[in-house]
Amino acid sequence: MQVVRTLCRTRLPFYVWTVLITLGLEPGVSATAGVIDYQRDVLPILSEHCTQCHGVDTSSREGGLRLDDADAAYRGGDSGLAAIVPGRPEQSHLMQRITSTDDGEVMPPPSVDKPLSLKQVATLKAWIEEGANYATHWAFASPRKDSSLDTDKHPVDVLVRKRLGELSLEASAPATSHELCRRLYLDIVGLPPSIDELSAFERDGLAATAERLLKSPRYGEKWARHWLDVARYSDTNGYEKDLRRDQWIWRDWVIEAVNRDMPYDQFIIEQVAGDLLPDATQSQVVATGFLRNSMINEEGAIVPEQFRMVEMFDRMDCLGKAVLGLTTQCAQCHSHKFDPLTQEEYYGMFAFLNNTYEARSWVYSDEQLRQINEIKTHIAEIEARIKSQRPNWRHEVVAFEEQTQSLRAEWKSLDFFQLEAISGLNHPVQQADRSIMMLGHTSGDIFFVGNLSSPSITGLRLELLCSEDLPFGGPGRSDLGTWTIHELEVFAKRPDKNEWEKQKLVNATADFSEPEQKQDDGKKSLGPVANLIDGNDNNSWQADRGIGRRNQPSVAVVQFENAVTLPEGSELKVAMRMGNMVGRCRVSVTSSPQPTAAPVDYVAVQAMDVAPSQRTAQERGAIFAAWCKSVGELQAFHDEIDALWKQYPAALTSVLHVGERKPQESRATHFLDRGNWDQPRQSVPPHIPAAFHPLRNAGQPSRLTFAQWLVDRRSPLAARVAVNRVWQAVFGEGLVETSEDFGTRAPVPEHRELLDWLAVDFMEHDWSQKHLLQMIVTSETYQQSSHASPDQLMVDPRNRLLTRGPRFRADAEVVRDIAMSVSGLITHKLGGPSVIPPVPQNVLDYNYTYPSYWKPATGAERYRRTVYGFRKRSMPDPVMSALDAPNGDFACARRTRSNTPLAALTGLNEPILVEAAQALALRILREAGSDNASRITHAYRLCVSRDPTENEIAALQQFLESRQSRIADGWLDARAVATGDPDRLPELPEGVTPNDAAAWTLAARVLLNLDETMNKN
Repeated sequence: MQVVRTLCRTRLPFYVWTVLITLGLEPGVSATAGVIDYQRDVLPILSEHCTQCHGVDTSSREGGLRLDDADAAYRGGDSGLAAIVPGRPEQSHLMQRITSTDDGEVMPPPSVDKPLSLKQVATLKAWIEEGANYATHWAFASPRKDSSLDTDKHPVDVLVRKRLGELSLEASAPATSHELCRRLYLDIVGLPPSIDELSAFERDGLAATAERLLKSPRYGEKWARHWLDVARYSDTNGYEKDLRRDQWIWRDWVIEAVNRDMPYDQFIIEQVAGDLLPDATQSQVVATGFLRNSMINEEGAIVPEQFRMVEMFDRMDCLGKAVLGLTTQCAQCHSHKFDPLTQEEYYGMFAFLNNTYEARSWVYSDEQLRQINEIKTHIAEIEARIKSQRPNWRHEVVAFEEQTQSLRAEWKSLDFFQLEAISGLNHPVQQADRSIMMLGHTSGDIFFVGNLSSPSITGLRLELLCSEDLPFGGPGRSDLGTWTIHELEVFAKRPDKNEWEKQKLVNATADFSEPEQKQDDGKKSLGPVANLIDGNDNNSWQADRGIGRRNQPSVAVVQFENAVTLPEGSELKVAMRMGNMVGRCRVSVTSSPQPTAAPVDYVAVQAMDVAPSQRTAQERGAIFAAWCKSVGELQAFHDEIDALWKQYPAALTSVLHVGERKPQESRATHFLDRGNWDQPRQSVPPHIPAAFHPLRNAGQPSRLTFAQWLVDRRSPLAARVAVNRVWQAVFGEGLVETSEDFGTRAPVPEHRELLDWLAVDFMEHDWSQKHLLQMIVTSETYQQSSHASPDQLMVDPRNRLLTRGPRFRADAEVVRDIAMSVSGLITHKLGGPSVIPPVPQNVLDYNYTYPSYWKPATGAERYRRTVYGFRKRSMPDPVMSALDAPNGDFACARRTRSNTPLAALTGLNEPILVEAAQALALRILREAGSDNASRITHAYRLCVSRDPTENEIAALQQFLESRQSRIADGWLDARAVATGDPDRLPELPEGVTPNDAAAWTLAARVLLNLDETMNKN
């Protein structure tokens, strides 16, 4: 065979190849091999060796030849020769090129070092002889159920046995009761069964137990974790600062949705476009936090747009892996080499997501939402009383509006040609409406330079504006969306001079200022707008109206002591020194005499600029509230309303999410040359790949229609990808091995019919994951023994054919949860902020930005389920990292499963697992009998759900005796072993000595690290 392999790499004449192929000099090569299956036999060859240069991507297509399309292949390329002549391999230019002896002619070229084997050449020859029939890639055609299936038997078993029969293979015998019970518990709730639950399983059976477990809140905690992987969930932002983010409420949304068995199509729609659903709820807005799980770079020197685009590319990659099952990131830079996704189509899908704003909003509990609704109802009742008491109120409001308008000066917004940071890196950018957005994440000082727009100016207005892209709408960039301005300065420069002259500012007024707050030493003043121009950076203007009213625009107006009169071509420089950075502002000047800010909230002033017939209810309400405040006789009503606002509840937490930009602020999407963010070419409208099902509402494409398209019943991919991910979690590998890639280069699944049947059944049962799981676990295929014979290991080492039950080491979180559960430490509580785990101090010290918040949980919180563990991207929990958990940098559709000494050392030595061993030892001593034999039996039932064998009892007896001997001889400190503290003893059951506790702690470490404990068998 070595000779044949050598020949495969030589260039032989076509007739020699034909002779070798006919003689069958390589295993599996035969001229009479039977009918060639294009998808199974031919497509993998073309994908691996040909279509990178002769595929859908026109930019890299060689010789004008395309081999992934039948008509194009039959037609041939630029040479004019037919690449494939059906039924005539000897006339097919393809065969001539792949069997050529000329290095300049042979394909694939020697330079790519991908020669075809004899078997592959034979396959292509036989395929052409049979007519060179092309077929749509199986995953790009909608799944179908086999209507002839025997419905009296379990469909999973019928389809699996059918495939095994074709291969002359047999299924394994059923697993034992204790194996099935433990397997079922780990698969559905991610926890081992208790001893009582083992007995209940014997009584109730698998189907009834499965049904009960699917109703457990523990189910959502287990199964949400698989989605968190692919959704790249983390509690920090990533990159070098890796600062904390509050995103746990989105994680809790996933857990709740999984527990409620939210239909998978709705699950996806809400996460991609929940905010666009009619009358979107807070929960549906929270769901879109899925799109915000990308990393955020908060380094000062970045180009903000570059990293916004990095986040966008990450979202496309995530959707590709999580929903579409396609390697979409390939098409960022060029049309896909293997799958029907052009670069233009990539940016068409990109456009659906690109018109979002990136917000951070408050999230309230159900009780808080009830309180908020009550407050708003009471305010509405008070306003109704006001209207009743003053029946002429409409005319009064109009008069008030006219009076307010008369106080307003004529303002002209400045257009700045230079915007720079004095300190910090805040990246100011002027927008079309001449407002200035600070795109940086750090605080600092800024200045703007523009041409003087009037020959004489008397005042300057600083508008602090809200934006949906700011935290809670801004106007500031602080954690509350607030801001602090220390000082405002204005300088002028004549065209004939190269020096700036500072202009004295007087009479600062604002629509609102906080009451003055002074430090005890009187050196710092916060609040009054007068601080803005007092020449003292220790004093600052702030306008925080408090919870519920905090995030609204404000305005300040300052007068020039002397009107600034300068010749044409003069320049004006405006500088701001800030504490908490302003997020968005606009600067205007006026020539009106004595300009001042209107003494009403600026949100009402802005509403007055809208034509009365076009005002929203919110704008009308703002004007009405401002009028009420201005009428002295209504002071009592105003005080009532103010008291209600002061009862506004502080939010439960916040969440990063997306929303759709307003039409006037819409963002265009461009085709990016080679995927470079700064090389935009033509604009690209929202559209989807032509190879797949069309949009339902193509006339009004939106992010919502895109979300609905992703999980349309006509989609060939959505249900298959979801079903495959569930199968992967249960069996260790998906029916499609590459769960993130169902494209033409993916290995053809051994049980393709089974995948399609389950996908259709999944959709027919309202996309119910619980139904899907119950379908899988009640099958005999699932219930097979996982013990593999030598023959099975040789024929099917990875159990791709499903000749036996699943057996593999549990995922990292489940390994920890097993230890917490059997030791009795585990705390069951649904949801809440992420729990900080213990890590070594040197790991904390290594961080670029030291996480001062890192205070490991104590008490019951310390032993919450691992799904609630705090996930810091740059500093993964060592327990999770050693056991192959991802850190959330990017979407992870399938975990690797390694087997390293580091994992073993982690299981033996990490603090949380040592604590579990100590607790397990005490539990055994507390619950079992007084002799070691009964204790060993109890320990095995807890850890591996079965009784130990005589050999296992003897081995553990011997181990305990040897440890007790070493402790008695002083080699080990009993207190330190049993509690981790040489000065403290645990609370021991009656009759148990410290030496017993220490010896059993060491034995518990062994038991918790048994393969059988850590594996799902």
